[in-house]
Amino acid sequence: MAEIMRIARDQLVAEGPAALSLRAVARQLGIVSSAIYRYVSSRDELLTLLIVEAYSDLGGQVEKAVAAAPAHPLERFTALARAVRSWALDDAARYALLFGTPVPGYAAPAALTNDAGTRVVVALFTILDQAWANGMITTAVSGSAGDQEPAIPERLGRDLEAIRQDYGISMPAELVARGFSCWSGLFGAVTFEVFGHYGPATFGDPGEIFERTIRLLATQVGLGPRCQPGGKA
Repeated sequence: MAEIMRIARDQLVAEGPAALSLRAVARQLGIVSSAIYRYVSSRDELLTLLIVEAYSDLGGQVEKAVAAAPAHPLERFTALARAVRSWALDDAARYALLFGTPVPGYAAPAALTNDAGTRVVVALFTILDQAWANGMITTAVSGSAGDQEPAIPERLGRDLEAIRQDYGISMPAELVARGFSCWSGLFGAVTFEVFGHYGPATFGDPGEIFERTIRLLATQVGLGPRCQPGGKA
């Protein structure tokens, strides 16, 4: 099975996930095409195995980086963001499998992919929730009228509350919402770089704009560079 996965990963690099072929895998293994079905029942099952493996590798790298970072939430968020970018740039083909164009006709089974697929966002929300518990972020937004965010719409509020309950999050809905904006902003920045959306000559070092982006995201979510216990920044 390990050799099947290795060949399938090579196919991702060479041709992309939409072109993944069990026949091609069997050919490279030197077996008849029907024999491959002893190991995987379909192309979709092989895609699912690749997705779970990729999510697990990404999640593991992020969790390791966060655990090695200083305890300050800004440092841990920065470590998380840099680990996502590093993994994506080192393994662009598998990043594309997870966050690129969906494979036509394939729908990832949530029961098999959700645990691995949520490891990064769980790590992010753990950082934010711990910062909230330690009084290092608040719901106030500097410069807004009365330092208050606009009221959360009722339907969004219900969704955010369900997420808080499902994941045991103690911070309020407003910070959960900011966390989701931070998550999408981080992966948007990584996706732009991995897929070349900035253009080939826009930045001499894309890492510099990434560093500015993650500092901005940290500030927007409440993890400013001077955030201290008590929620002061």
